[in-house]
Amino acid sequence: MNNVTIANFEQDVIAASMSVPVLVDFWAPWCGPCKTIGPILEKLEADYQGRFQLVKIDSDQEQELAQAFGIRSIPTCVLMMQGKPVDGFQGAIPESQVKAFLDKHLPPAPEPEPEVAPAPEEAALSPEERLDTLRLAVTNAPDDDKARLVYLKALLSDGSDGSNGHLALAQQAFAPVAQKVGIVSGLDTIARWLSALEFAQTHNDTNAALALADAAIASNKRDFAARFQRAQLLIATHAYTEAMDELLEIVMRDKSWEDGLARKTFVAVLDIIEPPAVTVEPGKIPPQDPIVTTYRRRLSSVVLS
Repeated sequence: MNNVTIANFEQDVIAASMSVPVLVDFWAPWCGPCKTIGPILEKLEADYQGRFQLVKIDSDQEQELAQAFGIRSIPTCVLMMQGKPVDGFQGAIPESQVKAFLDKHLPPAPEPEPEVAPAPEEAALSPEERLDTLRLAVTNAPDDDKARLVYLKALLSDGSDGSNGHLALAQQAFAPVAQKVGIVSGLDTIARWLSALEFAQTHNDTNAALALADAAIASNKRDFAARFQRAQLLIATHAYTEAMDELLEIVMRDKSWEDGLARKTFVAVLDIIEPPAVTVEPGKIPPQDPIVTTYRRRLSSVVLS
């Protein structure tokens, strides 16, 4: 549970909800019912073990956010998924009702992960051997979404444009879980990554396609379709910061274009380039990627402007 302000709303609510549902609790220090529902929400966040995140917004201190959500009384809780509010409730309702509300929207708790033999040290494996190891993990546990996600990221990170079969392999591995996009954390990123690679594959000459997009943009700064196509080509060639710059140009001019497509793709690119989480000593803050931090801040300032 963390306290959200307008400064970190985009990162801790909008961006976070692209990966895991976020329950926003609008409260105030003087509100008696808020003191009743607050501990219930915090207990359930722990009980649900990462199936949703709880954030709190002081409606007195953050009146702009409260107005944006149309808050008329507190406590009010709003569930955010994929960057949008999907449902909510008001008042200090009993724990059983809060659980019923959450269970209606959240994906079911994952089954316990089967024990698997430890993998060989990855540093000692060639890229193809590592892919074979990850593929075997998916074959042995086809319902293990986490293993499939690691395999998909490895295939797409390879840099292949499809000529060596890795894009085709990723498409095949993604197909069984395509219907889980928006439910399983990380799959939205894979879907958008695949879309960019598939778009690039339809162009034999990436440089020529980029030149056409550049010409269209020079003729009309609000040619968002050309800007988005340019961003997809840049993603496919691993020019991630340039792609985010292009997507940010769309967001600055029209935040709602194509139902927020540019913003959602921007968040996916952040997920692509963000390094894996590392274990740190208790009480210490894990290292942050400076590029990810900078571009998260840039997106927040544009969305909230």
